[in-house]
Amino acid sequence: MSGSFRALVVAENDSGGFTRTVTTRAMGELPVGEVLVRVGWSSLNYKDALSASGNRGVTRRYPHTPGIDAAGVVEHSDSPDFRVGDEVLVTSYDLGMNTSGGFAEYIRVPAGWVIPLPPGLSQREAMMLGTAGLTAGLAVAAVVGRATRGGEVLVTGASGGVGIFAVSILGQMGIPVAAVSGKPQAAELLHSLGAGTILSRSEALAGKEKPLLKARWAGVVDTVGGEILATAVKSLAPAGVAACCGNVLSPELPLTVFPFILRGASLVGIDSQNCPMEERKEMWRRLAGEWKPARLEELCREVPLEKLEEEIVTILAGGQQGRVLVRI
Repeated sequence: MSGSFRALVVAENDSGGFTRTVTTRAMGELPVGEVLVRVGWSSLNYKDALSASGNRGVTRRYPHTPGIDAAGVVEHSDSPDFRVGDEVLVTSYDLGMNTSGGFAEYIRVPAGWVIPLPPGLSQREAMMLGTAGLTAGLAVAAVVGRATRGGEVLVTGASGGVGIFAVSILGQMGIPVAAVSGKPQAAELLHSLGAGTILSRSEALAGKEKPLLKARWAGVVDTVGGEILATAVKSLAPAGVAACCGNVLSPELPLTVFPFILRGASLVGIDSQNCPMEERKEMWRRLAGEWKPARLEELCREVPLEKLEEEIVTILAGGQQGRVLVRI
């Protein structure tokens, strides 16, 4: 298909730095794929900000268009599973990493990456949730069996995208929630979403030097990794489950085996990028229905593609609260 479209393009300059510009790209530059989607909405994730700043661990080759989330309408399809005009969403896989991503008016992807927009969600709502919502849902699902038998669930990084959705989903389920946040201004919102206890980072790290702590948490949804996750695992109740989905604090995990062999604790990794399609579809069904976060509009801030630059700077500096919805 010929023609052109607008996109955010990250390029390496002669000095080895990276520039971000909203510019025009040719349709022929898009990768091979069975489904061409006209993108209406995307969202900003930490991984997008890393890609947009030239992080080779996320994106190997530049120039590149980031955006691991996209929702829109099928413009062309070589797959029998999708027809022109279908509303769809695409998250994770290689979108926005080494495949041209959702910060553009068009994406072209394999049919196996595409999900029909579930009933109960608009394209805009789907991108309010995006990968953060999917990850939060998968993490809650991993701990909820234990949590529904009683006890408090700890959510770390609770004012970020994944954390704030985890608090909301757990709160709607009536499960007691404790939230760790380094942003005191987020306390009122977290309380309103269902968090009964708000912990500072220093409180969450109390006793970190000990191999085992007093049992406190029925489950943990961890979005930050490092010593905060390690301390939370040490505080798991017998048979408690910690779901880990981030490493923004650190990829290191200073732990002994004691929580696992003395309390039967479990540590589960959440990989929303390569989540099997059937599990992915089922989670999106839940997020569109009984797990749809309350007050979704209040948890997001909408910006046009042209205003994305300042949001990328903010999220890299650790200043993002809630979600940034990108209007394409």
